[in-house]
Amino acid sequence: MGARACLDFVNTVGGRARGVVIRDKLRGYPDLLAWSEAAGLITRPEARALAAHAARNRRAANVVLSRAANLREAIYLVFRDRRAGDALAILNRELAVSRGHERIHRTRGGFRWQWDDSRALDRMLWPIARSAAELLASSDAERVRSCGGEDCGWLFLDTSRNRARRWCDMRDCGNRAKVNRFRERQRTSYPGTR
Repeated sequence: MGARACLDFVNTVGGRARGVVIRDKLRGYPDLLAWSEAAGLITRPEARALAAHAARNRRAANVVLSRAANLREAIYLVFRDRRAGDALAILNRELAVSRGHERIHRTRGGFRWQWDDSRALDRMLWPIARSAAELLASSDAERVRSCGGEDCGWLFLDTSRNRARRWCDMRDCGNRAKVNRFRERQRTSYPGTR
């Protein structure tokens, strides 16, 4: 997982072709739970409790899954194309829900933010919405890029010095692009070869 939960969440697709999702990795609420646990948004015991709660409330879990897909696409559009309209409205709606669940709690060292309801089926959406809002409001928002790899489209935070990073991962999309360019040069240099 990367540096920002919202970008990792947007990348829960098997790529995009012209902005359209090729393969959704979040096909059901259990997939959303597994991703949320892997991303550190919920703990294993919370994931188990939410899975049991979702099994008893399938319709509510499906509503959360639909909201998650809408939030994911809204975040993608806001960062990819800087479209503000409906996408920003969706993000703001989810942000308002998340803000309603934040509380300040006393700790040994002082105070910290904490979510108030670990049993809410949508609790993993709260930190995602907050992550997106914080990134949008930061100077790092201008460093969000879309991978130039064929049918990838994943978003990433370009932390390179010259801000010229082109791929989500050099070992994956970057390497494929280099191999394709090499093969193309071979084909044009030696016609008739494959």
